[in-house]
Amino acid sequence: MKEVRNNARELMKGYCKVCPVCNGKACVGEVPGMGGLGTASSFKNNVKALEALKLNMRTIHEFSEPDTSVNVMGIDLDIPVIAAPIGGVEFNMGGKVSEIDYVTNKLKACKEKGIIGCTGDGVPPFIYESGFAAIKEVGGHGIPFIKPWGEEELNEKLQKAQETGCKIIGMDIDAAGLITLKKMGRPVTPKSIRKLREIIESVDADFILKGIMTPDEARMAIDAGAKGIVVSNHGGRVLDSCPGTAEVLFEISRAVAGQCSVMVDGGVRTGIDVLKMLALGANAVMIGRPFSIATMGGLQEGVEKHIDQLKSELTAAMVLTGTEKASFVDIKVLYR
Repeated sequence: MKEVRNNARELMKGYCKVCPVCNGKACVGEVPGMGGLGTASSFKNNVKALEALKLNMRTIHEFSEPDTSVNVMGIDLDIPVIAAPIGGVEFNMGGKVSEIDYVTNKLKACKEKGIIGCTGDGVPPFIYESGFAAIKEVGGHGIPFIKPWGEEELNEKLQKAQETGCKIIGMDIDAAGLITLKKMGRPVTPKSIRKLREIIESVDADFILKGIMTPDEARMAIDAGAKGIVVSNHGGRVLDSCPGTAEVLFEISRAVAGQCSVMVDGGVRTGIDVLKMLALGANAVMIGRPFSIATMGGLQEGVEKHIDQLKSELTAAMVLTGTEKASFVDIKVLYR
C-alpha cells in the first residue's frame, strides 16, 4: 500500500495530502476537496471517537480462524465493509483520474474481493452517470446513492438507478445543505417522513437512508420504510460540531435492534476500527476516504490491496479479542 499511497499523493496534490494519519487536521475547511467543513471538528471527532475506544485482549480460546463474513440486506460480504459513496473526482480529488475509471475500478475491486461498493451523486451529470454505468458493468453489484433533490430530478435519478440492476438504493439525506451543491446553484433539501415514505415506496429495491445521527431519527427512518440506515455525519463535510459517529452508534443501534440493518461510517481507517464499530452494534461499516486514496493511487489493484489489508487487520483483531464471528461481536470486546 505504500506505493499506492505515494502515487495517490502525487495525483491528488492540492486536494488531499494523503497524510500518514487521516484525521482531518491538515485539510481543515477544504470543501471542495477532501477536508471537513468549517473547523473540521465533525471530521476530527469521527477519528477521535474511534481512537478513544480500547479493546480487551483475550487469548484463551479456540478461534484461530475467525469468520469475517456477514450478510447485510441480503448481500454476502467477505468482510463487513462497504466502499462508501464518494464521487466528484474532478473537484474533490484533482481530476487526474476520470470519474468513470475511478468508480468502475472501485466497484470491480469490491466485487472481486467479495464485498460491495457504492456510487455517489452530484453535479455535473457525469458523476452519477459514471456511477450508474459502473454498476451496470459489474452486473448490478453496487449500491447507487441519490441525494435528496427536488421531486422531478429525484424521480428521474431513482428510475435510472433501478435500471442499473442493483438490489439496493440509498439516499444520503445527510447531503441536505451540502455546500458544494449550493455553490453550483443546485441545492438539496431535508425530507419529511411522509415524503421519504413516498420515495421509498416508489422504487422496486430495498432502501438505505444515510445520515442518521440520533435514535429518534433512526426510528423515523424505519417508519418511512428504510431497510437499512447509515449512522453518518457525511464525513464531517456538511455540519460543523457534530459528535463522532462512534459516540452515537451504540444508542442508535440499540434503538432499532433487529428492525433494520445498521451501518456506520466516519473515521474508520483499519480493521481494528471495523471491529470497534461492530462491537457498538453495526452490522457493517462504510469506508470513504481510504477507498478513494486506494482507487486514485492504484485503481482496481490498489483497492484490492486495501481490502486485503483491512481483512488481515480485522482477522488479527478478532483472534486477539476472542471474537469467533464478525456477524456477532459482543460489546465486551471493548474496554469500558
